[in-house]
Parts: sequence; C-alpha cells; structure tokens
Amino acid sequence: MTATASSGRPGPSGRPGPSGRPGPSGRPGSSAGDGRAELAPGTAPADPRFVNDDLLPVPVAARRWTTYNFAALWVGMAHNIPSWMLASGLVALGMDWKQAVLTIALANVVVLVPMLLTGHAGPKYGIPFPVLARASFGLRGANLPALVRAGVACAWFGIQTWIGGQGVFVLLDKVFGGGWAEASRVGGQPWTLWLCFVLFWALELAIIHRGMEALRRFENWAAPFVILGALALLVWITVEAGGLGPLLDQPSKLGWGADFWPVFFPALMGMIAFWATLSLNIPDFTRFGAGQRAQVWGQTLGLPTTMTLFALLSVLVTSGSQAVYGAPVWDPVALASKTDNVFGLLFALVTVLVATLSVNIAANVVSPAYDLANLAPRLITFRRGALITGVVGVVIMPWKLTATPELYIFTWLGLVGGLLGTVAGILIADYWLVRRTALDLEGLYRADGPYWYRGGWNPAAVLAFAVGGVLAVGGSHSAPGTGPFPEDGLIPFLKPLADYGWAVGLAAALLLYTALMRRAGASRPSS
Repeated sequence: MTATASSGRPGPSGRPGPSGRPGPSGRPGSSAGDGRAELAPGTAPADPRFVNDDLLPVPVAARRWTTYNFAALWVGMAHNIPSWMLASGLVALGMDWKQAVLTIALANVVVLVPMLLTGHAGPKYGIPFPVLARASFGLRGANLPALVRAGVACAWFGIQTWIGGQGVFVLLDKVFGGGWAEASRVGGQPWTLWLCFVLFWALELAIIHRGMEALRRFENWAAPFVILGALALLVWITVEAGGLGPLLDQPSKLGWGADFWPVFFPALMGMIAFWATLSLNIPDFTRFGAGQRAQVWGQTLGLPTTMTLFALLSVLVTSGSQAVYGAPVWDPVALASKTDNVFGLLFALVTVLVATLSVNIAANVVSPAYDLANLAPRLITFRRGALITGVVGVVIMPWKLTATPELYIFTWLGLVGGLLGTVAGILIADYWLVRRTALDLEGLYRADGPYWYRGGWNPAAVLAFAVGGVLAVGGSHSAPGTGPFPEDGLIPFLKPLADYGWAVGLAAALLLYTALMRRAGASRPSS
C-alpha cells in the first residue's frame, strides 16, 4: 500500500505527516498528549532492512477509525459461510443446538480478551503486528511469529476463496438453468467452477490493492448488507416451513455428562482458534483507531455478540430447512439454491459474495501482507504481500482441510490454535507484564536499539515459543482414519494436553517468557 493523502500514512520519504511531533519530553516516539505516541518530524528511521512506508507508525491525525468502524469490521468478518457452518460441525459431532451455540459464545468471549490486550498497542503506537512482535522476538526474530501467522492466513485465504467460488458456481448454475456441473472437467472439477474460483480470487485482490481506507469503506456497508441477507434467509425459510421445524427439540447425542466433555473442550479450543489468528494481528487494524475506547467498544460489541447471534441464526434457518425438505440443510448456499425465484437467487449470490469477500480480505490478506513486508521491507510492499498471499493460498490447496468436522475442528483449528496461542502469550507477557505498555517507538526500527537482543533475536522469546508450542501441539492425536496424527499422539505423554492446546500454549509461553525476561533484568523505556 503506497502512501496517499487519503490514508494519512507517511509519504515516500518515510517522514511522518504534519501531525508528527514530539511529546512533552521532546523525545521521538513519546506521548502526543493523549497517551498516543508518534514519531517526531525528521526522526523516521530509514534502515531498509526494517522499514518501508507500510511498516512505519500511522500518524496520530490519521488514526480515525471509530467504534462503528471496528464493530462493522467484526460484523462483516463474522458473517460468512464457514462461521455459519461452525454450529453445523458441532451438531455433527453430537451436540444439540443449545450446546453448539453455548460453545461458540463462550469461545468468542474468551478470545476477546487477548484480542483487546494485543489490540491496545495499535491506537497507542500506530504499529502493525510484525512491528509489535519486534519488542518481544527482536527485529529479526519477529519474522518467526509473522511467518507462522502468514502461513495460517494463506491457508484460510484458500479455504474462504474456494468456498466463495463454490457459492458463486452453485447459484449461477441455478440462475442459468443448470448444466454447469456437467461442463468438461479440469483437475477433477468442472471448468466453470474453476472460472468462478478465479474470478472471485481476482475480485478479492482488486479490493485490497486499493489499501486499508478502501477496506474500511467496504466493511462499513458490507456489515449491514450481510445482516439483511441472513435475516432475509430466515424469513424465507420460516414462511416456507410455516414456522421453524423440529430441530430445536432434538436432544443432544452427548448429554451433559461423561460423553459431552471430551468433545466440548477440544471443540471450544477449535472455536477459539477460529479467531485466534486475529488476536495476534489485530494491531494491523487498531493502529488506525481514534483511541482505545473505539477499539475496545467496537470489538466488544462486534465479536462475541455477532458470532453468537450468527450461530443461533444458522440453527434456526437449518431447523426450518428440515421442516421443508425433510433433512437439515446446513450450507446456506445449498439452501438458497433450492428456490426458483431468480431475484432471490441473485440476492443470495450477492450476499454470499459480500460476506465471503468481507471476511477473507480483512482476516486473511491484510495480516500476511504486513507480515511478508516485514520479512523483506526493501522488496515487498503491502500490495506485493497481498499478491503473494493470494498465490500461496491457491497453491497449497487448503480446501481439503474442511473435508470432515473432525479434520476441520480438531486437526486444523486445534493445531493452529495451539501455535497461535503460544505467540499470543509471548506478546501479551512482553507488552503488559514486562514493559507495562511502554515501548521505545523509534527503537522498533533500529538495529542499534533496545530490541536487537542477540543478532536481532530474543532467546527468551524463541525458547518460550518452542516450549509452549511443544506443550500445546505435541500431544496432537487423531482417531484411526480421521486425521494425520497417531492415535496415541505425536508425543504420547502430552496427549492429555492436546485438547486444550490454545490455553496450554498461551499460559505456558506467557509464564516462561515473563520469568526469563525478569531474570534477564528487562526494563521499560523511560519515555
């Protein structure tokens, strides 16, 4: 993303805009009156190994995202096909609708806490996630968590893009009278499906190419539109069913006893892992926030409420589908395709497009674009990072991860959650417990600054990441024929911890990192 006047970002020279000024102490990067820090004019670092225009702090005057902007961001991201189908995955594992909605609600309340804690650095310092990670991992070491996050985002980008392309394919097939599924096949799929996939992929990159301000505007109108689309689907199926069907009365196959808890805890970790990615890179968005109040209230109003209501909505709609068609239809695209009304189909098509675009661009392109820019600032800009993300997300073919609920929730989300929880524990420990939110802003871009550690790497962070990661995912296991891991776990004696991977990784890394840094005598900057 190149600097423009509309974005308020630093210009090509790397110097902050006219709002850049020293704080009361007169030091670069000190407080600008309201607790938010920025670089003073003429002090922007210029080392091309660690700096480009996209990684420099956003000037205070350009941090103008409001509570509504953040709430709209979350509404737009939460209302998508995979999150709609989360409840279906839990019901497929034996839960009833109340257990599924409760699990999703609790998971999103839990993940909101690290989301707000890591998000605090955004409005205060105007820095993205990989730059924040430099404080704990070191200027070079920050590439470790950044690449872990980027790899996860690339896989999610592929999953969401494939699902979006499938939605477009199904609905256009219905609009044009069928026959698309019988088209000649390429790579085992109709060429028409590949066409929808490629067009959807190109549309996503075209939007993000215009930068973060374009994303903010898109999310502002996408959020209410997707809500309207979901409510329209509920009204339609309720009318068709003459009321909601019997699914709400179906009992749990697990009960609330011994059979429930072995499914509940790994499912809870999987639901947490669904947004654990954003709990790391949320500073990529909060760096544009008008203040802490905007990001705290915006995220609190936008994330747990939206995900819970969306899960409940998916269950209600599916209940109606069972009454109408004799079997529950959990996929909203498949359900919408059952109507013969052309207007309804086109409305559903646009809703699917907007919903999937909204989450995929914000959640799965922005972060790796910054992460890859941090890897090689001289060569990779925000736009180039977004393009690389798009290419990698297709090449790794991640749509196979959604083949079964066991593979999707336990293996993919569980493994990802464990690793990302470990990184979150280190970031939170460093920012809140070790440094008490005080960072040397200019030092985050200098090889001779306080975050160089040993050759650009902080051994304490690397050790905490390794230990936390092994504890979190070392016991990963799969039932015979349902996943890639041994039945007894990769490391058998760690198997009991695997069902709590995100929490284990976060707690272990947080405690170990804090102990190591305090033993080393880490101190806060004086600014």
